[in-house]
Amino acid sequence: MSGFFRENGSSVVFSVILHGLFVAALILATHVSFSRNTPNQQAFPVSATVVNMGVLRAAQRIKDDAQAQAAAQVEAAARAKAATEAAAQAEAAEAAAAQTKAEQQTKAEEQAKARADAAAQAEKQTQEAKQAAATKQAADAARAAEAVKAADLQKAAESKRAAEAKAAAEATRAAEAKAAAEAKAAAEAKAAAEATAKAADAKRAADAKKAADDKARAAREAELQKQLADEEHATQIESGPLGDQYKARLRSRITHAWIKPASARPGIDCTVEVTQVPGGEVTNARVLQCNGDSAVRQSIENAVYRASPLPDPPDPSLFHRVFVIEFTPND
Repeated sequence: MSGFFRENGSSVVFSVILHGLFVAALILATHVSFSRNTPNQQAFPVSATVVNMGVLRAAQRIKDDAQAQAAAQVEAAARAKAATEAAAQAEAAEAAAAQTKAEQQTKAEEQAKARADAAAQAEKQTQEAKQAAATKQAADAARAAEAVKAADLQKAAESKRAAEAKAAAEATRAAEAKAAAEAKAAAEAKAAAEATAKAADAKRAADAKKAADDKARAAREAELQKQLADEEHATQIESGPLGDQYKARLRSRITHAWIKPASARPGIDCTVEVTQVPGGEVTNARVLQCNGDSAVRQSIENAVYRASPLPDPPDPSLFHRVFVIEFTPND
């Protein structure tokens, strides 16, 4: 049916349009005819022709048949159009359904493919993840093994270093102990040697001291004997004429050097301490006791200094570094 309408569609449409025009023309003519036959309100003189009713009824039947035929043609055209449209809609719906089905099938295929691709991708990712996990696990295991190996090596190295350090410490302690023992032995030997040397030195010192003491004692004894002899000789000399002569010379030398001050009174009697060096040079003069005033005392000390150098004694035993002499210028 759809094939018939696709092949004769234009002819059917033209026939329908033609019948429609014919029907429209009949309807228009009938309307005009009725309009002309409608009576007016006013009575006019009518000039009419007598018509046979049979003819009119025949014409009416022809007209009715034409209208019925036209209506039938219009209805047939409408049904044909509706059928065409329905066929077209059905075909379109069928095509759309087919297209939809094709699209759905394509979409389903695409979705299936996408799901398959996704599943394949997921499977690939799963495999890759498994492979990566296996690789990582292997790498972790390798690293763990290397770490264990490194730890073992480090532990072995540390144990070796500890053993070496212990051995070195023991060797050091042994060396230190040996050095300490040697040092102690050396110190003891040195102390013994020093003690022996000290004892020997002490003995030598004691012997030397004893010898020195003996020598000093002998020297002192000899000096004492000499002093005693000298003192005895000096006593003999001083108490003899040589002593008196030497004292008189000293007194005369100082008296001649004395400058009498204005305050000096007759009967001056003073004791003077004189210090001299070998050769008779006076280094100090000091009046000890005197019946004169300060001017007299000072004049006597000045006289001693002016009398320097003093005369040499006639005998060496009469020389005294410090001696005391009486100054009596009025005698």
